[in-house]
Amino acid sequence: METTRIEYKQKLTDQLEKEVVAFLNYMGGGIIFIGIDNDGKPIGIEDADKVQLQIKDRLKNNITPSCMGLFDVVVEKKDEKDIIKLIVASGQERPYYIKKYGLSEKGTFIRVGSASEPMPVKMIEDLFAKRTRNSIGRIKSSRQELTFEQLRIYYDSAGKTLNDQFGKNLELLNEDGDYNLVAYLLADNNTISVKTAKYSGLNRVDLIEN
Repeated sequence: METTRIEYKQKLTDQLEKEVVAFLNYMGGGIIFIGIDNDGKPIGIEDADKVQLQIKDRLKNNITPSCMGLFDVVVEKKDEKDIIKLIVASGQERPYYIKKYGLSEKGTFIRVGSASEPMPVKMIEDLFAKRTRNSIGRIKSSRQELTFEQLRIYYDSAGKTLNDQFGKNLELLNEDGDYNLVAYLLADNNTISVKTAKYSGLNRVDLIEN
């Protein structure tokens, strides 16, 4: 029977990317069998090699971030019938989503029981924030002679002290102890311009500061 980690498809359909995305976003990954009905009975597929190539091409081009290396497609025999076994690993760059629908509930899915359900917006935002933080936190800044006088001024104005451990406390160091890209963004001597605007309400009418 279908489970949290097993999905049956009688044939290759437009829902393939949805099912794969759900398994990529699910911690345990999963397996999709194509050529088997909902009761687990092999019905087979025609031209398995062609379908195998179609699957690889669709997953390569239709899912973001890239899931290459996170799936394997094999042709197996069951009851003398060709079926396709698509093995999907859990990805490390969650959330994965269908490229044409973007990072939204329409394009992002998670495995719930034996179904692939739209991922809630809050979960999408949390996973994306974690992914971004982890990635720029691991990358070493191209410049290591960084100063943080503006950051100290900000802390002083808030009545706080920026102590000697601020690099570690604010996660400005990578695993090797070097300044990461987060540190570079906060440093006095970076080349990044960040433009912000502050309004008095939730609409863009009464501009307070920019």
